[in-house]
Amino acid sequence: MSILLNAGTGSSAPMFLSLIIMFGFLYFFMIRPQQKETKKKNAMLAQLAIGDTILTTSGFYGVLIDITDDTVIVEFGSNRNCRIPMQKAAISAVEKPDAE
Repeated sequence: MSILLNAGTGSSAPMFLSLIIMFGFLYFFMIRPQQKETKKKNAMLAQLAIGDTILTTSGFYGVLIDITDDTVIVEFGSNRNCRIPMQKAAISAVEKPDAE
């Protein structure tokens, strides 16, 4: 019985050290890559220009016609009749037109 009572009186340093290591892995393998990806996307959205070809998160390709603070107007299709306002957050990739 005395062995069970004395079991909890040991040092808590190994448990504390394992928690520190676990939070370190959590930061370097989950939080930090997500922050880098967010910065990369924000930089991409900040450099949008009229005439850029974009890919939306739903998989549609279009050309930017107008840009405001939170929304863009995108022209879809080959006949250039379909213009749809969208949020900037719905843009997943940007392709700049070739400068010739």
